[in-house]
Amino acid sequence: MSTITPCLWFGTEAEDAATFYVSIFKNSRIGDVSRYGEGGPLPAGTAILVELELDGRPFQALNGGPPSAFTEAVSFAVEVEGQDELDRIWDALLSDGGSPSQCGWLKDRFGVSWQVVPVQLKSLLSDPDPVRSQRVMEAMLPMVKISIPDLQAAYDG
Repeated sequence: MSTITPCLWFGTEAEDAATFYVSIFKNSRIGDVSRYGEGGPLPAGTAILVELELDGRPFQALNGGPPSAFTEAVSFAVEVEGQDELDRIWDALLSDGGSPSQCGWLKDRFGVSWQVVPVQLKSLLSDPDPVRSQRVMEAMLPMVKISIPDLQAAYDG
């Protein structure tokens, strides 16, 4: 059976990024770490590839030398249960130099883009009543961090 594993290319921060991410998400761990030996493009002992799981899903973090910059063209969507969990993950991903955007998007300190959204957002936006779903959309668009109570208030009218 084939698997698809996202691989994030870092300059030299792959191990730091992996440690950071597994500290945020439940059911996460660092697996195998391959390291450069003597004569490699990075100092001996520096991680080449870090295998990790985030919420049980496989990821790889690669130290490949000067990377291309991460952009919002690729992001990781995190669906959360409740405002407390949304706040916890949002604040953790922004810690130590991340930057917020809008509509639940942010970049962490490594430049990786994330969407932190409540699980109920899909159902609120796809409600068969176009007036309700439009109110939710209009409430969400100016938000930076998503507020579940404010979305629900917009939905309820």
